[in-house]
Amino acid sequence: MRPLGAAVLGFSLLISPAKGRAQESIPTITLAEALKRAIRLDPDYVRAVGQIDNAEWGRRAARLAFIIPALTAQLDATKYSAEFFNLGTSQPQSSAVTATLAGSYEIFRYAKFTDLSATQADLESAQASELQQRFQTAFLVESSYYRVLATQALHRVAQDRLRRAEEQLAVGRARVVSGAAVQSDSLQLKVEVTRGQIDLARAATILQVTQLELGRRVGERGPVAAAAPDTVPPVELPISLPDAVTEALQLGPQYRAARANERRAGALLSGAKGDYLPTLEFSGTNQTFDSKFFPSARNISAVTLTVRLPLWDLGQREIAVTQARVDRDVSRAIREDLERGALRDVTEAYEAYHTARATIDLSRTALGAASENFRVQDARYRSGATTIVELLDAQITLTQAEADVVQADYTTRQALAGLEVILGRRLFPNKDVL
Repeated sequence: MRPLGAAVLGFSLLISPAKGRAQESIPTITLAEALKRAIRLDPDYVRAVGQIDNAEWGRRAARLAFIIPALTAQLDATKYSAEFFNLGTSQPQSSAVTATLAGSYEIFRYAKFTDLSATQADLESAQASELQQRFQTAFLVESSYYRVLATQALHRVAQDRLRRAEEQLAVGRARVVSGAAVQSDSLQLKVEVTRGQIDLARAATILQVTQLELGRRVGERGPVAAAAPDTVPPVELPISLPDAVTEALQLGPQYRAARANERRAGALLSGAKGDYLPTLEFSGTNQTFDSKFFPSARNISAVTLTVRLPLWDLGQREIAVTQARVDRDVSRAIREDLERGALRDVTEAYEAYHTARATIDLSRTALGAASENFRVQDARYRSGATTIVELLDAQITLTQAEADVVQADYTTRQALAGLEVILGRRLFPNKDVL
């Protein structure tokens, strides 16, 4: 074990200064800037925005189907190896040029009306999904940001632990030399210094990884540090739990999207059933024939009124209706399941914030007690009134209390972000209120 311990000690001594210098040179970003930059880079959010464009065009097409007919223009030119009787010009010719302009308008098709409802629901679903993805992206960015803040703070905690251990080692060696303490005190303090160096090396590695993750989310190829927000005690949420549940059900993006998806599926089912009804279509064609460009030798026009009543298409309509009904039932089940789970999901996020908020106060109280206990034990050890074991216990307790305060602080911030994802809005316009 001794060679391994020496290797770890040497490694920690080598990398700690290097990583310290690297931390000084990396860029620092605020939370607001991180959110602004990341929202344009997240693939899921870019996809959600694109779905809105697709849905808007679907909505336009459904409306235009009631106003504008379908139009097609076509020009054909054919060269034959020998002359033939051209029916268009009624002359023997070796070339034939035909220009066609055709248009059709569906006077009645039941699915045209259901398409209006389906595309409107599709647009509402896309808009709600975009809002949900925006907050989900923000949640991921805030999680990365808060992890960096937490690891930065834990790195400082590890530095403080190592500094205290080195100070205690100096005192312990002096007391051993003076005969006020035994050799084992110095050895135990040396072990504590080694543990502090190992923890600092681990904290530096974790910090580097979290900063690289934050850099990836904001579009940087290297690590990015997080600017510490104002240290303000967390405040009470501006909404009660029952109101939060009600708001989530009414305005929460995932619940709105689920309701819109159910309406869309219902409209598509009605449209599939409408295929049993007849369709009425008016069409017109104008054709011009000649043997050269632009054809003008003969012009023929035609108008057609078509009534189409489908009788049997080998069961394709029945399959379409069954599939549409299944999609509607699945969408309804998803919506009902989300609504049943709303109370649980909102309660979990709401109480997570309150629990983390209360933990901050408790952790800070424990930190104050641990700091005072360490101060007393350190003074007593220097005067020879206590043992090295009690001093080390106080040191470990202080380090853990400092880490608990850091974790409680940023757990509260992340819990708030999770609740905002469900509600689809910011509860505090300025996130530095935490």
